[in-house]
Amino acid sequence: MNLQHLKPSQEHDAPIYLQLYRRYREAIAAGKLLPGDRVPSVRSLASELSLARGTVEMAYQMLANEGYFVARGAAGTVVSPKLGNLAGPGHAKAPASTVHASPHSQTADSEVLPFRLGLPALDAFPRKAWARLAGRNLRTLETIAMTYPDPAGFAPLRRAIATYLGLSRGIVCSHEQVFVTAGYRGALELVRHALLQAGDLGWYEDPGYIFARQFLQRAGMRLEPVPVDEEGLNVGIGQQRAAHARFAVVTPTHQSPMGVALSLPRRLELLDWANRRRAWIIEDDYDSEFRYHGRPLPALKSLDRDGRVLYTGTFSKVLFPGLRLAYLVVPASQIGTFRDAVDHLPGPGSILTQSMVADFMEQGHFGRHLRRMRTLYAARRGYLVDALGQAMGERLHVQPQAGGIHVLAHLDTAQNDKTLAATAEAKGLAIQALGNWRMRKSSQGGLLMGFANFATADQAMASVRRLKTVLARC
Repeated sequence: MNLQHLKPSQEHDAPIYLQLYRRYREAIAAGKLLPGDRVPSVRSLASELSLARGTVEMAYQMLANEGYFVARGAAGTVVSPKLGNLAGPGHAKAPASTVHASPHSQTADSEVLPFRLGLPALDAFPRKAWARLAGRNLRTLETIAMTYPDPAGFAPLRRAIATYLGLSRGIVCSHEQVFVTAGYRGALELVRHALLQAGDLGWYEDPGYIFARQFLQRAGMRLEPVPVDEEGLNVGIGQQRAAHARFAVVTPTHQSPMGVALSLPRRLELLDWANRRRAWIIEDDYDSEFRYHGRPLPALKSLDRDGRVLYTGTFSKVLFPGLRLAYLVVPASQIGTFRDAVDHLPGPGSILTQSMVADFMEQGHFGRHLRRMRTLYAARRGYLVDALGQAMGERLHVQPQAGGIHVLAHLDTAQNDKTLAATAEAKGLAIQALGNWRMRKSSQGGLLMGFANFATADQAMASVRRLKTVLARC
């Protein structure tokens, strides 16, 4: 294989290490590199392509972590022999690209479909600053990053998170209370191991975050759907239906998916119920940073005086989901319980990535990025709302909300939102149906649409016109 075909472009938007990583994957998928083939050493490839060794090391590490490369010590690095099915007749595609994209699961290599939920503005991420931190962390790799990592997370990152939450969310906590996890599901898994048992009953917002519901049900939890209104979770109905529940999963700052905030009386009522029943509240504060009118609302955890709230946050919405990093803040009285539980779980993974996020926060990049994103998302939300108003007229009613990176549009007809969403998905539009996020049936249909990656008003209008065609055919 000609090594110059791997050479990244300095004019490309993606970081050099990411370009190199992709070139190798493409070569493997196309059969230009076969299972068992030896690849150049980091030193020789860096010399051949005039790249920094740290850049090549990062690309190789990503390929090894994903199973494409296997390091064999003195024998060098080879393409994994387990990838034999990639080099069969026709060399068609790598497995990752053959997975069907759906509103619930997309591969890391899939394109950013219009209206994709939960995806931040990838075009606005400060890649140059991130690449500099990546290079620095690789060049100054310390022994601690090469040993077995702390399953609770990299200590400097836990300290940075505790400092950030104290300043921005009013949560006073020590870094010992912070546990870094492999995504939000990792946080739920840790809570389940530490405090819950299969068969436990919990309150669940209806409609509520679909992925958390799926995880908890598969973990053996029983969920009682509690309706959401203009004040958020209806705590009174929750107590009527299942006062003895062991836990409640809530999104109080920006309810997912309705966009409302849990009112102060409801917050106090929920905390009182949890204290009296010795129940646990799992607070999912997934995108509180993006509020466009006034300051972000205080976290429910900031009101917790009895140690009943388990606070979760994620870097997926504020940085990018490929990090697979989230965090859980536990009551001080539960540190020992969670420390024991986390010792029996895989943990959040590589210290290298956690170190990069810690530096990103400590050096001020994180705060600057959030400030830029608030302004950007306010504009991009306007692009989508304006386009819906111009093209769809009275057919869709956009629900007002003060923050977040998606909009909810209610249907003014009796059309089935699940059918509409499925038809839109088949046409390459990542619309999601509100009905799929409900546990109980409702006559109120709606469409959930992400807007973070509409870079211009024209892009938003073009996608809305495609949606209009889909709705007309349905």
